[in-house]
Amino acid sequence: MQGEPADPAERHGRTGRPGRRAVGLRRHPQPAGRAVTPAGPGTMATAAGVFELRPVRLPADLPLLAEWMNDPAVAAFWHLAGPPATTERHLRGLLDGDGHSLPCLGLLDGTPMSYWEIYRADLDPLARYYPARPHDTGVHLLLGPAATRGRGLGSTLLAALAERILHTGPADGRVVAEPDVRNTASVRAFRTAGFDLTAELDLPDKRAALMTRCR
Repeated sequence: MQGEPADPAERHGRTGRPGRRAVGLRRHPQPAGRAVTPAGPGTMATAAGVFELRPVRLPADLPLLAEWMNDPAVAAFWHLAGPPATTERHLRGLLDGDGHSLPCLGLLDGTPMSYWEIYRADLDPLARYYPARPHDTGVHLLLGPAATRGRGLGSTLLAALAERILHTGPADGRVVAEPDVRNTASVRAFRTAGFDLTAELDLPDKRAALMTRCR
């Protein structure tokens, strides 16, 4: 199950706009001063075990993440296959960017097993394509080891993270995602995690299922 980023040309950290603010969005002025970091990282108890989400650490996490990006099941939707430098450029773009998107490593009972990007969807180019609300939080994810897929684990972790985001963020916030409509396993996992399919979006490189979950 993969919940991939949207437009490759505008994928977080790959816009060619390092250190700059996100593109101006409809009806939502950019905040002045410091960056607005999304909520999410921390430790969560789930039926599958203790789930920990922590910010990516470079260079320590790079070999594992690059290995996952070269798995054909992941590469089909993330488009980051290649040498470790390809993954590193993507990660550095997020870590050194405007602070609106946070790359995280997911650990289950202490074992790394997933990669997540948590971002301010209302401050992201994605907001050009759907009726964004202030404080919308977007989620991209992939399950790394093949053995973790097809077991319902993704939906369990998604549900835990969505609960954390919704109960630590503003009351009017939502959690959103936009997997490729062809990625039926991902769409199914979001549905199982309590997300609703609210629209289909024509993004520059795919037709996406807009999944939303409210408090």
